[in-house]
Amino acid sequence: MLEVIYVVRHGYRSNWVVDPETGTYSSNIPSPTGIPSDPALASYGVRQAEQLATHLLHVDPPVDLIYSSPFYRCLQTLLPYTTALAKAKGQDNVQILAERGIGEFYGRARFDHPSPAPLSVLRTHFPHLPPAPASSSKDPDPIIVPSTKGETIPQLHDRLAYCLSHLIGRADADSSGPKSLLICTHAASMICIGRALTGVMPVEEGEEDFKCFTCSFSKFVRKRRSSAADAGGQEVAKWNPERPEDVPDVGWRDGNGVRGGWECEVNGDCSFLENGEERGW
Repeated sequence: MLEVIYVVRHGYRSNWVVDPETGTYSSNIPSPTGIPSDPALASYGVRQAEQLATHLLHVDPPVDLIYSSPFYRCLQTLLPYTTALAKAKGQDNVQILAERGIGEFYGRARFDHPSPAPLSVLRTHFPHLPPAPASSSKDPDPIIVPSTKGETIPQLHDRLAYCLSHLIGRADADSSGPKSLLICTHAASMICIGRALTGVMPVEEGEEDFKCFTCSFSKFVRKRRSSAADAGGQEVAKWNPERPEDVPDVGWRDGNGVRGGWECEVNGDCSFLENGEERGW
């Protein structure tokens, strides 16, 4: 069974703006994917990612599985780490799995929010994504995809909890027996991941509980259970892409947590970064 989940936020990024009337996104610095709201890291963020990589190479237990939001800045944040890991373990032994369910948060709007670039584009930038499938097949479907019209805060929490339940369930069923999983995500998602794993939802949604500074590092350890069955997820409806706003509830609230619950052992650590805590959300 999975025992540890590491969560990191992407590094300091370039900026974009959106016209709230038209929903038009724009940026002064072109995005590598051609999507204005999908910027690369700023040079400062690249340095943060390099410092994060050094830290990740020494975590205990070492990382077995790597998941990332498919937005460019998250994959770019992991690049120094996966590059170093590939030198040590071999190129074919390092893989990042992109998952829409741990992607960016956009609030409710009348217009459509942008989506990340497809894997066919991202593969041209990041060598550790899975190779393109054979012509007779396609890339696996994401666990869950946020509505293009945005989300409410409760929907965001439930989306992350639903996605986590599936990621943990996959790891538990993996015959190779992974013990740890690394997630690279965004500020709001990092906060909600902490709440979903621990089952602790504050009365005030804006309470500063789980930290999410750029390139910060959190660690969650699974609560002890007498058997794998005790840590299983409750039976819930399957998310329907035709009704993306209807997010199934996996019962994480009231201290339950996802898949038996997790304890936060490290909360948004930035001690390994040259300038420490920056740009909390």
